[in-house]
Amino acid sequence: MFKKIIFSLITVLAIPNLSAQYKENRKKIKTTRVDKAPKIDGILNDKAWVNAELCTDFVTLRPDNGKLVSKEYQTIVKVIYDDEAIYISAQMNDPDPEGIPQEYTTRDNFSQADFFLVTINPNDDGQNPFQFLVQATGNQGDAKVSNGDEDFNWSAVWQSAAKITEKGWNVEMKIPYRALRFANRPVQCWGFNFHRRLEKLNAQHTWTHINNAVGRWTQYDGLIEDFRDIKPPTRLNFYPYASATANTFEGHTDYDWSFGMDIKYGLTENFTLDATLIPDFSQVGFDDVELNLGPFEQQFTEQRQFFTEGTELFNKANLFYSRRIGSSPIDQFNVESTLSADEEITDYPGKVTMLNAIKVSGRTKSGLGIGFFNAITEKTDVTIKNNDTGETRKEVINPFTNYNILVLDQQFNQNSTVTLINTNVTRDGKFRDANVTALDWHIETKDSKYNADGSVKMSNISDDINNPNTGYTFDNSFGYNSGHWNWELGYNFENKDFNPNDLGILFSNNEQTIYGSSGWKTLQPTKRFNNYNFSFYNQVNFQHFSGIYTGYNAGFGASAQTRNRFTFGGNLNYNTEEKDYFEPRQGSTSGIYFLQPERKNINVWISTNSQKKLEVNADFYYSAYNNYNKAAYGFSIAPRYRFTNQFSLQYQLNYNKKNNDLGYVDKVNTNIIFGKRDRKNYTNTIAGKYSFSTNSSLSLSFRHYWGAVNYNDYYNLNTNGELDVNSTYTSENVNFNSWNLDLNYIWQFAPGSQLIAFYRNAIFNEDTNADLNFSKNLDNLFEESQRHTFSLRLVYFIDYNKLKNIF
Repeated sequence: MFKKIIFSLITVLAIPNLSAQYKENRKKIKTTRVDKAPKIDGILNDKAWVNAELCTDFVTLRPDNGKLVSKEYQTIVKVIYDDEAIYISAQMNDPDPEGIPQEYTTRDNFSQADFFLVTINPNDDGQNPFQFLVQATGNQGDAKVSNGDEDFNWSAVWQSAAKITEKGWNVEMKIPYRALRFANRPVQCWGFNFHRRLEKLNAQHTWTHINNAVGRWTQYDGLIEDFRDIKPPTRLNFYPYASATANTFEGHTDYDWSFGMDIKYGLTENFTLDATLIPDFSQVGFDDVELNLGPFEQQFTEQRQFFTEGTELFNKANLFYSRRIGSSPIDQFNVESTLSADEEITDYPGKVTMLNAIKVSGRTKSGLGIGFFNAITEKTDVTIKNNDTGETRKEVINPFTNYNILVLDQQFNQNSTVTLINTNVTRDGKFRDANVTALDWHIETKDSKYNADGSVKMSNISDDINNPNTGYTFDNSFGYNSGHWNWELGYNFENKDFNPNDLGILFSNNEQTIYGSSGWKTLQPTKRFNNYNFSFYNQVNFQHFSGIYTGYNAGFGASAQTRNRFTFGGNLNYNTEEKDYFEPRQGSTSGIYFLQPERKNINVWISTNSQKKLEVNADFYYSAYNNYNKAAYGFSIAPRYRFTNQFSLQYQLNYNKKNNDLGYVDKVNTNIIFGKRDRKNYTNTIAGKYSFSTNSSLSLSFRHYWGAVNYNDYYNLNTNGELDVNSTYTSENVNFNSWNLDLNYIWQFAPGSQLIAFYRNAIFNEDTNADLNFSKNLDNLFEESQRHTFSLRLVYFIDYNKLKNIF
């Protein structure tokens, strides 16, 4: 079935593999080999640059797409090479050099500063370039791009320098061949493009024109020819680390230390092995934990670098939720329920330890991407004490576990891809195993106007108790995206047994939806606006198992940016009365549902000019419901102030209030109890940074979340999804606080090498004091024990090629 679907889609929409799209008049130059490399200092007086061809006649990308850049803001780029690296220089004219914005930031982050960016695509496939960026401050950024999506978690080790001059500013870059992936051929031609951002003009220029009406920006590269006799080096890098941690809680301090290493090894010209041996995640940022009363788990972002860098292949088809690895134990058999009357749990580990992990990934010249991922976590035990005898015993709550992912991703036509991916979780002993396979596609016509986008997936879960359980899902849409307009029409379903959650994340199954959307956008600025757009969506929803209609929702949105960079927008949303089979917590095939009331929602947002010292982002929403006197509203305001180019602070307040909210509370005998409750939550966050230089910075991250729930009335859920008053049931209110403060100092003392000092202050409490005001709630919170964590981590970068030369 998979083969038939893909063959038919390719036959209808695709054409044979082409060498280049949108390249009839592509810009081309020949590069120059040099014997003596230029000094990377931002001063363009080296002899190496004298005979290099010029890349000039830059064109505006935004706001006036396609307009030739005036001479006073033109850019001149040169590209040369030797046996070790590519060298790039850029002279960027500016009639007011003193007015060039130069706000400092940390690596891979954008700020109020001009930048110069180069994309390099050794395969010239229009889809997978490498990206290197230098800001006017000298700050670096780099990314790996796939189908137009930039992954700034990817990092390479390379050199650059920026210098303000009387004519504008200059950049010099040295990009070693070990930072790229390319074939071993005697003569090579690579796809290149160069971008220049002018912050004060709110403009971006490119060497080759990128038409914003059709296709992806990666499909418009120029060509740099005549790289001769360059050979891919041995790509072997070591990142040994040492860390020490002190953790203080309730007057007791634990000390820990560890040594480990990350390794990057080029298996072939195009494939790389990444491995982490004895991984250390002691300095990972905190999670934005919230009070969760809903039927689904809270999803957290991944912050461990190994799982964020170079994972674009493994994220295909949305089957990989990396937080499953090293998360809380699965406790499949609910150890607590097996305890005898005289037993108690004395030690319940909150997380599972990851032993090691590897990734192998790359892409051939023909566009076939191959990825393999493997991670292993250790057995985790809970300690149980017999209070009568004093004896203790261990029970396994998470066995030794192996996680695998295999991906085959074929790209073609510079705009299309078909992916086969399999994920597998194998657990030792009687615990369950899981296997999920998906075929995923995104196929566009030659002109990139029409597309088909979809997937078919199958999951299989087995253990010693249940028979194998197989589920499946299907999704496909047809769409159009060209010029001002875009639209999409599609259908998807997940059957009642589809479950990818051993290594992926899916909140609900047993659903089917017919969906559609459309949108319109400007392509050129107008007299008053840089851009504006409109969008509309609608969905008709059914239960898959029974085919029962569950509801309809639709929405309209618009946004715009004025010429003075004031951005604003809003949305109107509508939901009919909906049959919710998940809130009752009885299983989606039980036939038990809650009738969620009809909802009308509006939200608006604004963002002021980010170039000003004071920038403000704010939004407001209001939702009205037609039953139970239910209403919800909230707002967010986030001022950011730039004191100097080195120092800035941002504060954000989020407030949400729900009156007469309705939700599941408990099940007593056969009665499913719902509660009517008033809910509120505040989130206060502060983010600050001080940059001593481009290689040294201090950053602050603070968050206090407070959620409070007051129950007013209780009900029994009846068979038609409505509620009957329950005057006998009672439960307690909820008061929930999460407090985290992180302070980080990072010093890059050598290319790729860092010293990181980290401090965290954390407090958590959950009780029934939901009636406290904000001040008294803080007093109540600070009565809890505080956890203090301090760690020091040293990472050193070692390039095998330089190590080999030394010895």
